Amino acid sequence: MKERNLNTGALSLANLKAKPVRTACLVVVVAILAFTLFGGSILALNLRQGLFTMTKRFGADLMVVPLGASEKAQALLLQGGSGYFYFDAGITGRIAQTEGIACASPQFFLTSLSTECCDAAVQLIAYDPETDFVVQPWIAEKHHETIGDGQLVAGSRIILRPNGTIQLFNHEYPVAARLSSSAGGFDTSIFMTMNTMRHLIDQAHAEKYSFLADRYGDAVISTVLAKTDPAKNPSLVAYDIRKQNTGVEVLVSQGIFSTLAGALSGLVSYIYIFSAVLWILAVIVLTAVFSGSVHERKKEFALLRILGATRKKLIGIVLGESSLAGISGGAAGIIFASIVVFPFSTLISERLELPWLDAPLFSIIPVVLGSLVLSALVGTLASLYSAFRISRAETYFTMREGE
Repeated sequence: MKERNLNTGALSLANLKAKPVRTACLVVVVAILAFTLFGGSILALNLRQGLFTMTKRFGADLMVVPLGASEKAQALLLQGGSGYFYFDAGITGRIAQTEGIACASPQFFLTSLSTECCDAAVQLIAYDPETDFVVQPWIAEKHHETIGDGQLVAGSRIILRPNGTIQLFNHEYPVAARLSSSAGGFDTSIFMTMNTMRHLIDQAHAEKYSFLADRYGDAVISTVLAKTDPAKNPSLVAYDIRKQNTGVEVLVSQGIFSTLAGALSGLVSYIYIFSAVLWILAVIVLTAVFSGSVHERKKEFALLRILGATRKKLIGIVLGESSLAGISGGAAGIIFASIVVFPFSTLISERLELPWLDAPLFSIIPVVLGSLVLSALVGTLASLYSAFRISRAETYFTMREGE
């Protein structure tokens, strides 16, 4: 028979295999912990990434909308979907002349569409290429040429036809570029110049389609985005705009994103508190399991001592078992959490109604390693007491127990 050198690792692994039910219980406890740690950490990471990206993409300090449209505007910005509200286009010039405004640009929203007339239900947003400072820098990341009249730019979640077009009101329009994700409502929007929007509306009218904006005439817009002078307080400038213009509301982006950041911080805090409580409970449960297991195996360890195993060897075997169970459970929990979180990220973001963007791989790897380390550590800590107790037991009295 071939002899094998049973080192500490081999003995630990053999002991785990010899007790599959006990090992499975240990692995399941750690897997639940790892699932919570990894899943919660990825959730928090993606939410932070989404908030950072949305703040960066928006690019405006102020969003001026008609009176009573602030909730719709925030919903459009954060969640997408239907959003339409209109006021006189002359408001753009008055806002641009307000003290503290560095630049201002209008946008026009067309009522979200139904799939009966178009390939998808989307939000159409027109911008003024002469004054725009929000959409065009975003487009430039993906498309280095000027967007011409008749061309569209699609959000990251818009599905195109195989030939790179999208049908709107029975007409196909070429899509010049697809934007990177904004982690917000603009991912389900289609952008175009004001001239393209006018042409699209004219063609839709020819097909007997009508819009809510028709009743307001041609000289209407939906919002004015403004950037303030760095030396000015955006909230004070917003107050001046409200004071000087009747029938308008002014959303301060800093306030919107601060509210989001507060909600995000609260959610992340709950995740980490729950993970910490679960980690403590896992240590307590595993300590009880290891204590009972070691107590049942006292004669086994005493026999190893008789065969020449040192006290240090016994401690190594017990800690080895706990570490292997911890790493196995950690890996299982991470894999299961990945199956739940990554494929269903869109659904999760919709349910949370918070900005969400999948974090890059280089940010996820440290979370994976950290979860594995903590999973191994929880098993090791749980077995420390049992390991040292069995190492101090007297071999002679242990073998005579029960006689």
